[in-house]
Amino acid sequence: MNQTTQLSDHRSEHVRNGAAAAPPPAPATKRLRPTSTQWAAWGFLAPVTVYLALFYAYPLYRNLDLSLRDYTVRSFVQGDAPFTGLANYRKVFADPTFAPALVHTALFTTVCLAFQYAIGLGLAVFFNQNFRLSATLRALFLVPWLLPLIVSASTWSWMLNSESGVVNAALHAIGIGPVDWLTSPSWSLASVIIANVWIGVPFNLVVLYSGLQSIPASLYEAAAIDGANAWQRFLRVTFPLLRPVSAITLLLGLIYTLKVFDIIWIMTKGGPADSSTTFATWSYQLGFGNLLPAFGPGAAVGNLLVVVALVFGLVYVRTQRRQALS
Repeated sequence: MNQTTQLSDHRSEHVRNGAAAAPPPAPATKRLRPTSTQWAAWGFLAPVTVYLALFYAYPLYRNLDLSLRDYTVRSFVQGDAPFTGLANYRKVFADPTFAPALVHTALFTTVCLAFQYAIGLGLAVFFNQNFRLSATLRALFLVPWLLPLIVSASTWSWMLNSESGVVNAALHAIGIGPVDWLTSPSWSLASVIIANVWIGVPFNLVVLYSGLQSIPASLYEAAAIDGANAWQRFLRVTFPLLRPVSAITLLLGLIYTLKVFDIIWIMTKGGPADSSTTFATWSYQLGFGNLLPAFGPGAAVGNLLVVVALVFGLVYVRTQRRQALS
């Protein structure tokens, strides 16, 4: 009886030690089904995903495919264009129009951004004073932004007409001879820059004005108590606190200005003698402006614009991350 009891105690102790050394396996977890909230989230996300795939991803893919193949009208319809790799890009870089178009694109973008931002910031600071007619004048300044681009470009074409334009009429009234705004290689690029600046100022005004509204008035009061004048308050308070808003304003303005086509095409068609040709108008001319369209080189020029916009977008994202970490 004692031996049996000892044996059972020994087995019980062995079982306890084994249980302590090797715990029993955890029960298998059941696969959880999506909840109604998750299904609702996917439902809201699906339209955006479909929209981005159809109107962004697929066009970018088609444009990249066009730039890597030798497409003609026949092969564009039948879809049997041979693969040529980077031949279209080499053709674009070797084209004599490439260098002038690059310079014009850089000048057009830089000058437009500088004047749009400077004028928009000045108007935003002016309207931030909240005088009696502030809201009415702000609404009037939005008119160029609300008009269709074809209307704005056509209006500027009429105003800058060499023979019957109101600008030359005003110059003649003060004793200055007529200027061939749209037909002279020396003035055509300046003409489209003036029109695009006029169209882009309201966007900068709206965004920068909203940024000014978020700056506490107590900061200006403290700066005034410390003896800062209006210019010092602008440099020490307004401009530094507007940097995040300024960055996104300049980035969006850059992307918009790089792809400006309709204003230039309606006013000058990139001429005369390619004096106002940019990458946007050149891409259109290659793809659709000839009897024998060059779809591949035209798509290659368009992809160059996409790469430039993407590079500046990545620079902006990286800058924002550094500011957030600091």
